[in-house]
Amino acid sequence: MTFVKKPLVEPGVAYPKINFNFRNGPSSLSVLRRLLLWAVAMLAVAGCATLPDLKDFRRGDVQRQNREKLLDTPNVPSQRQSKRIVEKLERAGEATLLRRHLGYIEAINGPPLVVGNSARLLIDGPATFDAMFSAIQRARHHVNLETYIIDDGVVGLRLADLLIAKRRQGVEINIIYDSVGSILTPSDFFERLRSNDIKVCEFNPVNPLKGRRWRINNRDHRKILIVDGETAFTGGINISGVYSAGSVGSRRKRASTSKEGWRDTHVQIDGPAVAEFQHLFVDTWEKKCGAPLAQSKFFPNPPAKGDKIISVMGSSPDDPLNLTYIVLLSAIAHAEKSVYLTMAYFVPDPQTIDTLKAAARRGVDVKLILPGFSDFGAVFHAGRSHYSDLLGAGVKIFEHREALLHAKTAVIDGVWSTVGSTNMDWRSFLHNDEVNGIVIGEEFANEMERMFNRDLADTVPIELAKWEARSPLLKMKEWGARMWEYWL
Repeated sequence: MTFVKKPLVEPGVAYPKINFNFRNGPSSLSVLRRLLLWAVAMLAVAGCATLPDLKDFRRGDVQRQNREKLLDTPNVPSQRQSKRIVEKLERAGEATLLRRHLGYIEAINGPPLVVGNSARLLIDGPATFDAMFSAIQRARHHVNLETYIIDDGVVGLRLADLLIAKRRQGVEINIIYDSVGSILTPSDFFERLRSNDIKVCEFNPVNPLKGRRWRINNRDHRKILIVDGETAFTGGINISGVYSAGSVGSRRKRASTSKEGWRDTHVQIDGPAVAEFQHLFVDTWEKKCGAPLAQSKFFPNPPAKGDKIISVMGSSPDDPLNLTYIVLLSAIAHAEKSVYLTMAYFVPDPQTIDTLKAAARRGVDVKLILPGFSDFGAVFHAGRSHYSDLLGAGVKIFEHREALLHAKTAVIDGVWSTVGSTNMDWRSFLHNDEVNGIVIGEEFANEMERMFNRDLADTVPIELAKWEARSPLLKMKEWGARMWEYWL
């Protein structure tokens, strides 16, 4: 069956087609995964988790163990070098805003800030896969991969061949994949990897007989690739054929489908901050995968590779203090100039809505790029149910209709940026293991803003008056989806 998204706001807008054939359409895989999560959520034995209150962090009531923000340890530059890097960044641009955002992270005792890194922005699948595969080709000791989806299409098979070849060269290979995310990937795909001496771990198996503890609603949505403890990748891109064609080509052809043209963002990080990704990977492996890994060369203390200040945020339902949520909301709450968010799945909780509205009301330029169509309708309509409230407060909303939007990024005040796997929804904040990289500094933020503006050119603005006049059927869909937004 082929389902054509009808124009939802403005007549005459050409919409892409999404194939929901459950045998062939890659989009259907995502739909099936989401429907499975939605169905089993009602069976979850754990009680409803709650999000932390930002007010507690503003008062300083919550204490954290790690208070050193500019680390002075063997694997990062010295404190004196750290200060010089910060001073250089301040001289380059918005010193007051830079200090403000460094200060709020310190005030809430957030994740450590590591200096001396480089950060390379990667837009869409082709550029990301080229960079990832090139890094794997250069691997000398190990490759650690953690991802939500590995499919057995062209990209997945290319990766498998490369990893097997590197293993034959003596490179250690460890893979964590999510059981729901990769539910339609044949077991033979993973058995081939195992038969070539690659360690493969299935995160929280759907089959309750296979796991240590059946936690079907807790999914590993992270995307992490670490090569030799020196280079790391993170963002929104899975190992999937839907990224084989870049979204730019789809814009030109106006023929974006579920099979090609997905719009997503990744980042490559080199330098001392890679150790933070490595810690997350090792921690997940030890909790979910049985025998511990030999870590003798996992933390090589790489030298400084640049002047980027980076913080790596990993979140999990096991951690009651979701710092990804707190740090993102705190950045918005402290914004003075601009908040630019691009979110694939947007189902905000009340505190997130209040924080966005408060920023807009105090004169901050708050712009959201959200999907104009989606691979999961319930999430799409639940998010849209909040539009009127946000638009009424001055938040500007734009829907991307030239490609299927899957990116999860933010750039705030031209100095604070994040790229990662975390959507602005209940599932990411409460039910999934997620990871984001924060980059502090004007140079990278300028790149992020240029990317945001390019995406903005492919959007349609949502105007309050026209939005309020949408059809009763759409309003009913939004109301129905909103009833289940906690579990979507």
